[in-house]
Amino acid sequence: MGPWARDQKSSLPSCKSRVLTKECYVQNTARQYAQIYAAEAQPLEGFGEVPEIIPIFLIHRPANNIPYATVEEELIGEFVKYSIRDGKEINFLRRESEAGQKCCTFQHWVYQKTSGCLLVTDMQGVGMKLTDVGIATLAKGYKGFKGNCSMTFIDQFEALHQCNKYCKMLGLRSLQNISQRQKEPRVSKNKTRPNSTTVKMAPGPPTAGRKTSRPL
Repeated sequence: MGPWARDQKSSLPSCKSRVLTKECYVQNTARQYAQIYAAEAQPLEGFGEVPEIIPIFLIHRPANNIPYATVEEELIGEFVKYSIRDGKEINFLRRESEAGQKCCTFQHWVYQKTSGCLLVTDMQGVGMKLTDVGIATLAKGYKGFKGNCSMTFIDQFEALHQCNKYCKMLGLRSLQNISQRQKEPRVSKNKTRPNSTTVKMAPGPPTAGRKTSRPL
């Protein structure tokens, strides 16, 4: 094995570490938003249980051939995807399940909380417990944080999101108006050129058949 091959092999753990660190960073950031969301939603009468994004931890095992790994709670039950990595909503599942609708509301809440700069996506899990989520941010990021999903997910969410009763309970603003404004043609800001009816004529000798007024 040549030195280049050895360098490639030695760099694999470092690459794996960066990937897993980013995965933990994204999911635990989303978890923090979910906890703030829960604090606002749970006191509302009739809102009920709130989705929880479970924590994920990075561990280092020096004696193992793959020294870096992540550890999280095992979710037992039917695993459901409430949104997918291209940013589109699975509206059917959301209409049919309380968890799906509340995940949708959580996305809307985060979007409004961050002024449209950040969106939690790839929502999936068992019941109200979610894992392996993603985050999309605008190109500039949000408060120093950059997500792991394309910023186009945010545009798709704006166009496809349909508010449900939980969005209304939280007083979230409808995104339909935003989508409609984006489709409207932009009015040119150039100044309108004066036409023949707005041109001011310089004073001159009166023409025949035209009455003029003189100062007294």
